[in-house]
Amino acid sequence: MEIANNIRKIRRKIKAAEKKYHREENSARLIAVSKTRKIEEIISAINENQRHFGENYCQEAIEKIRAITEPGIVWHFIGPIQSNKTNQIARYFNWVHTVDRIKIARRLDKMRPENMPPLNVCIQVNTSGEITKSGISIEEIEDFIDEIKDYKHIKVRGLMSLPEIKSNIDEQRDSFLSLKKVFNQLKKNKPELDTLSIGTTLDMEAAIAEGATFVRIGTAIFGSRNI
Repeated sequence: MEIANNIRKIRRKIKAAEKKYHREENSARLIAVSKTRKIEEIISAINENQRHFGENYCQEAIEKIRAITEPGIVWHFIGPIQSNKTNQIARYFNWVHTVDRIKIARRLDKMRPENMPPLNVCIQVNTSGEITKSGISIEEIEDFIDEIKDYKHIKVRGLMSLPEIKSNIDEQRDSFLSLKKVFNQLKKNKPELDTLSIGTTLDMEAAIAEGATFVRIGTAIFGSRNI
């Protein structure tokens, strides 16, 4: 019951932020970050009509994907990608948000089964320049996309970022603004780009203000993470 109530609260906040910042209704979609969560918890979210789920750990996620047979569930891989996991990621997921190496993009393309639709991917961008964060620089984005744009079994949908958390909404918006600007510029020549995966429990409103099409929410739905 608590998970269902939390999802309803988050949806109300998303709708309020869309209205406040003059976004189209339902233009920001909710990914429930279900890493470390039990199947029963995910089912509770599904029963509240939640369909998008984000996972960080490949093997754990595959067990859930195999166990949950509800139709229409969309699985997003949102964790760091190890080369030896690309085969499983390519076979089990609908989306990958953390592509930041050509080698990984090439392997995902090669390993995506022929009988499945192209794997949707987002390029992970390190907007804050932190050496501990994954992602390419803003300056590298266009060349990166151009290098992989002709791959047949992956489809570049947009950009993802996880900037350093700031204490107030104005600083949070500034963290997303540079990515929004380059995304809008890219779309002029690459109209197929339609996804900006930004925003978490702590900075969701700022992300929606700056154009998020996916927000990745875990703690506000499921509570403190199980370790």
